Amino acid sequence: MIYLLHADGTQTDLSFLKTREFVTVGSSSSCDLRLPAKGVAGMHCRVLNVRGWLYVQPVSSRHPVSVNGLPVAGREQRLHNGDKLTVGEWNMIYFEEASDVEDAAAAARPDIGENAGAREQLKRKVHEILLDRMDLKSLDTIGAAASLELRQRARKLIGEIIGELSAEAERQGVAADVLQKEVVHDVLGFGPLDDLINDPEITEIMCFGRNRIFVERRGRLAPSNRKFDSPGQLEAIIERIVGPLGRRIDESSPIVDARLPDGFRVNAVISPVAIDGASLDIRKFPAKPLTMEDLVGFKTLSPAMAAFLRIAVERRQNTVISGGTGSGKTTLLNIASSFIPRAERIVTIEDAAELRLDQEHVVRMEARPPNIEGKGEISIRTLVRNALRMRPDRIVVGECRGGEALDMLQAMNTGHDGSLTTVHANSPKDVMARLETLVLMSGMDLPVAAIRQQIGAAVNLVCQVSRLSDGSRKVMAIAEVLPMAGGGEIALQDIFEFRQSGYDAEGRVVGEFQPTGTIPNFIMRLRERGVDVDMGIFVVK
Repeated sequence: MIYLLHADGTQTDLSFLKTREFVTVGSSSSCDLRLPAKGVAGMHCRVLNVRGWLYVQPVSSRHPVSVNGLPVAGREQRLHNGDKLTVGEWNMIYFEEASDVEDAAAAARPDIGENAGAREQLKRKVHEILLDRMDLKSLDTIGAAASLELRQRARKLIGEIIGELSAEAERQGVAADVLQKEVVHDVLGFGPLDDLINDPEITEIMCFGRNRIFVERRGRLAPSNRKFDSPGQLEAIIERIVGPLGRRIDESSPIVDARLPDGFRVNAVISPVAIDGASLDIRKFPAKPLTMEDLVGFKTLSPAMAAFLRIAVERRQNTVISGGTGSGKTTLLNIASSFIPRAERIVTIEDAAELRLDQEHVVRMEARPPNIEGKGEISIRTLVRNALRMRPDRIVVGECRGGEALDMLQAMNTGHDGSLTTVHANSPKDVMARLETLVLMSGMDLPVAAIRQQIGAAVNLVCQVSRLSDGSRKVMAIAEVLPMAGGGEIALQDIFEFRQSGYDAEGRVVGEFQPTGTIPNFIMRLRERGVDVDMGIFVVK
């Protein structure tokens, strides 16, 4: 285990770094490790792993880095257990053993705990004074224009209050600018989560309990050095997030799944369901939507597979994208939907709207949970049925997870060719069984043979996506659903697959995407009609 213990008592775990990987350090929100201190440049230095040893590497001579009080000489310097690392005015202690962190840190800086405690007391004092001077609840409950004015007033009041307490802060060794930043984040933002939400490289934030905040960056989960001031702060932030969305979270309704105005997906769970304390998960999406070229660059799929998916969507093949949670199903669905011709009318249906299509004729619909009285619910199934009355050329359902699967299959079978959806399943074969189960959840008393006939006639392709052990996401297979003969099981044939051959020295998955040599039936029909198709994408190399 490898840790950096910071002067404010927080820790950064660097154990996840593999050989040749590094973290960037600086004051910019784009840095992996953001340091709030004077003298820290936007991009100050890097900490990198070289064959199992960690080194600190200054970015430029204008931004010096010191180890044990001496500037780093040359390009880089190796760190040893107990080394004190100074970046600007920010101090850290490097530890190679987790058990040594607390004791050694206390010996090196006995004022860490006292300083942190003094800062928390001052923050509470600022909060109390601020509550006396204005109604903070009104920040989230009134119109946007008035709310902006109140937020500006609150920011000004916070500055004034901290100015009044500056002498007390100075006596206790608490920096006024750091105190003001934290109070502003607590009152007007999401507390310690603000910087993480604004970091473009972080794709998911997971919080449970006071001290456990994890982030996903570049496909890998790692603990953050952020923490909440108290267990109640996390619950307060959850209420601040879901309140303006018109959602309720309390003991009688302890689970919320919602979408923020910027498109981020939020899931929150509190007691009594969350036994060990409140849990919050924020799934972020890039400001600029990814393209198929991006996925090829990330080695999520091969150029041949990308070309095949474009042909399949343009030629109206009903496609199901399957995979586990966080495997990238919605991302691939969004990109595949972008291949739908611009002249067609598209209706998208989601539980929490995440799809962002740029075609001209897109109708977006989002399900709605019941209100406080248990009324007003609008389900995915209701929206799918309504979509059939809207004369769509294509229907895109974000995820089939219940009886709406039957309505989706009927839509695919009744003139809405080229529709797309996602399901949770571990393989293309499992998709067929999963769809059978979902259809049975519709309440219709249908024999299994009839359900399989529906699935076999409706679904043309299954695209399987997985998140692998190294954090990478791959399209593991693209399979064609074969026409059924009789009432037996649905048959599939793989068109492309990812063949894993092992792992490299850094633990990354090694393998290659390959066509199986099988030509899909719809491709053969296209060629019979004289449509030019690049058959080279199906050639086994």
